[in-house]
Amino acid sequence: MSKALVKRANTLPVLAQNKQSLLDKLRRLYQRSDRFINLLVGMPSYDKYVEHMRTKHPDRNILSRKDFFKEALEARYNGGATRCC
Repeated sequence: MSKALVKRANTLPVLAQNKQSLLDKLRRLYQRSDRFINLLVGMPSYDKYVEHMRTKHPDRNILSRKDFFKEALEARYNGGATRCC
């Protein structure tokens, strides 16, 4: 009538792995939704800006994320230039 106890030593690593996998999926979903929303409202991508500056203008300084978006908003609402080349 007595049942043998089952040792569940493998449970914690599996749960930790599933938790990490879930966190990675949520992080990717957030990044994709962030890009989608920025495209939807017409905000440029900072990552694309950095890539462009490194390949086309390696001699110039790269703006910080905060300064990049500040300039993008000024250009959009104050009629400034939106392209460099």
